[in-house]
Parts: sequence; structure tokens; C-alpha cells
Amino acid sequence: MTKDQKVVAIQEIKDLLQDAKVVYVADLDGLNAAKSSEFRRQAFKQNIKVKVVKNTLLQKAMEQIEGVDYSEMFQTFKGNTALMVSETANGPAKLIQGFRKKEEKPALKSAYLQETFYVGDENLTALANIKSREEMIGEIIGLLQSPIQRVVSALQNKSETVEAKAEEAAPAVEETPAEAPEAAAESTEETPSAE
Repeated sequence: MTKDQKVVAIQEIKDLLQDAKVVYVADLDGLNAAKSSEFRRQAFKQNIKVKVVKNTLLQKAMEQIEGVDYSEMFQTFKGNTALMVSETANGPAKLIQGFRKKEEKPALKSAYLQETFYVGDENLTALANIKSREEMIGEIIGLLQSPIQRVVSALQNKSETVEAKAEEAAPAVEETPAEAPEAAAESTEETPSAE
């Protein structure tokens, strides 16, 4: 690789990392071309960018990123390395976990998300269980809606109860006038015979 090619490669990695909030570094070593393509296809469907990179170029690119010190991850940059960037905190971890149901790779080397570093494959389950921003917002909305739904439900039940009582009372009122004309007719018939 020429010096110019290295500069271009470092710039591509920097562009990928520039505003990234979720960065995973994984080991794809051992995946054949078909399995590697399938992994990339699944990543693409989940809006996860995957780029196989050289360790030294990745480290140089990360050193040039302002605002984040990625140095905790550098120790994991050995062997085959794939950079994964996502908007969803647990997306890459779930992708790796799902893929590992059939394969023993990819393996998590390290990750950076929510301003925290995770080093080692043993963190994969914890990362997969992290709730995404959308999931957290959904839970908060659900919690906020719960009391409102109870009030609405109580009001609906109360109005149904009032309507049911009104319906029970209404037939009794309707029966009384219906009986009254018959009673009046009987008393009228009795009156003339008494005369």
C-alpha cells in the first residue's frame, strides 16, 4: 500500500468515525467469503456500516479524531479487524450474537458507546442487552401513558355503569305506563256494570 493510499484509507476511516456515537471493533477472521457477505448484508439491513480495516490505519485514524480518546481500544487491534458503526447502541452486538448462533465468529474485540469503552468478547451479552434510544423513549412514553389510560378506562367504566343503571331503570318506567292503561280499562268496564 502506497503512502497516498494509506492517507486515503485513514481519511475514509475518519469520515466513518467523525460523528459516530456507537463504534464496535470485531474479529471476522475465519468467515469465508459467503459468510462474510451474509454478515455484511445483515448489517446493511440494520443500518450498520461495516468496514474491514488494517489495525495500524484504524489506530492512526482514531488518534486523529477530536473529542474522543480511543486509546483504550488500541490493545485489541490484532489480527483481522472489522469496524462497525451504528446509530443504535445494541445493534452491532445483537447482529454479532445472532450470527454466532451458527458460527463461532465474529468475535467482539472492543466497543465504544454512551461514552464508555467495553474491551473483550465477554461484554457482548451486556452490550446486546443495552436498550436503544428508541426503546427507552418507548418505555418512557408507555410509563407516561399508563396513568392516563387508567383514568380514561375508569371514566369509560363509570359512564358504562351509569348507562347500565339508566337502562335498568328505563324498562321499569316503561312497564308502569303500559300497565296503567289496562288497569284504567278494567276499572272503566267495572264502573258501567256497577251502575
